[in-house]
Formats: sequence, structure tokens, C-alpha cells
Amino acid sequence: MHPKEIEILIVMKTYRIILYFLLALLAVSASSCVTQQSVRYLQDMPKDGLPLNKSLEATVAPFDELRIMVLSNTGKDDELLKPFNAVQSMGQSNSGLGGSSMSGYLVDSDGNIRFPVLGELHVEGLTRLQLQDTIAAQLIRNGQLKDPFVIARFLNFKIFLLSSSGGKVINVPNERCTFLEALALAGGLDWYTRRDRIGVMREVDGRRVIHYLDPRSTDIFNDEFFVLQQNDIIFTEERPYKFFNANLNTVLGFISSITGLVTSAVSVVTLYKLFENWTW
Repeated sequence: MHPKEIEILIVMKTYRIILYFLLALLAVSASSCVTQQSVRYLQDMPKDGLPLNKSLEATVAPFDELRIMVLSNTGKDDELLKPFNAVQSMGQSNSGLGGSSMSGYLVDSDGNIRFPVLGELHVEGLTRLQLQDTIAAQLIRNGQLKDPFVIARFLNFKIFLLSSSGGKVINVPNERCTFLEALALAGGLDWYTRRDRIGVMREVDGRRVIHYLDPRSTDIFNDEFFVLQQNDIIFTEERPYKFFNANLNTVLGFISSITGLVTSAVSVVTLYKLFENWTW
């Protein structure tokens, strides 16, 4: 083979080696962008733990649905209790806001419910236990019952999650759901979700506000948005290199095809020169 042709082949192989090396380096870099430090939860949790904040509890908000039952601690006031439980036990419905639905009392836009005998009650902002105490105290104050026992429950506690992969409705199985519990119910966060930009949107004083939480820090335990409210919307943002990584195989395939075409072209040129310089 002519020395010039040997030189062309060596150069061609050298370029190919360099190109494949760069492609491999690109793939490794893309896969190593996410570090454990950027995704690990509660990184600053002390070994001896943190004290519980018992003051954090979900409160009643407009359009919540509540189940409220009035009982007696003495068990001797069955007839007196019937008016307070008749609506729910009979399954009657009322299409007006603040009335009773098939399963409970719907809080109207002003934060009120219409309760049997007691009439309109303002319940917005009360915790479940405060609501129970408020109704029991009013029954005693009005002389309707001497020793009432009130049970209140949220019936439609839902949280919504929006992410780049779609949306999800999280049905909370009890009356209290924390930010971390909601993430767990949603299946957790993938490696490409930004931990420092997880937003919670909520209605506060007639306005929609967005607050950002970072589950990598124990500071969330003292955040007022840590305990979620009915109809809160959690939304996440993806790191830019997720989209790059998602298309990496397509890019590598395209580059590989171009490399193959270039290699074929160089081979054709080499063979052409070889035959051109061939002495027959």
C-alpha cells in the first residue's frame, strides 16, 4: 500500500478513536450529574432526632366536606341527640353551599356550615379538635345537652401533584397529611426533580400563594406549609439535564450515524486513490 494511503488510514482511525472517546465521556458526564448530596432527604437530621411540633394540624377551609356526629358521654340523651344527627343518618342532601351533602357538611365560600338546631356556624380556620370543642361548648351553653361528645372528620381530603411526567390526585386516608407524607403517597421523587424548588400552592386570605419547600433540610418541620391543607397543589421542576439525558441516546445514535457516513466516505476516497495510483 502506498505510504500516503497508510497515512490517511492512520489519521482516519485516530479521529474515530478520539470521537468515540468524546462520546463516552459525554455519556459518563450526563449520567453522573445527579449526586447523592443533591437528592438525599433530611441531610441535616441530628442523630438524637428533633422534637415534635404538635401545633401543626390541618384546619377547615371553604369547600371542605365534614362529617360531624354528636354523642353523649352519659348515654342517656338518645332522644335529644337525634335532631343533631338526623341529617347525616337519613342521607338527605342540600344543593346549597354550606348545607348537608350525602355524606357530610359542605363548608361554603365564607367558611360557614348550617348545623341542625345551632344554625349557621363559622368553622373556617378551626382544627378538627377545635371544631369539636366549639360545637360541644355551644350545645352546653344553649342548654341543649349537658355532656355532649362531638366527633368531626374530614371526608374529602385531597392533595394534587403536578410534575413533568403528569398529574396525580392524592387521597389522604386521614385528617392530617404532611409534605413528606404526600411525596411518599405520590411515589416519591425521581433523581431529576429539583429538591430546592418544590412548590406548594394554597389559598390564603382569598389569594393564591406559592411557597417553596426543600425536603433535604429539617427546616421543613417548622414551616407553616409542612402540614398540608385540603386542595393544596404540589408542583415540581425538573433539572435541565434530565431532558438532555432523555435525548442522549438519540443524539448518540445520530452522531454514530454521521461517524459511519464519514468513515465510509473516507474509505471510498482511500480506495479511489488506491486504484488511481495502481499500476496495471
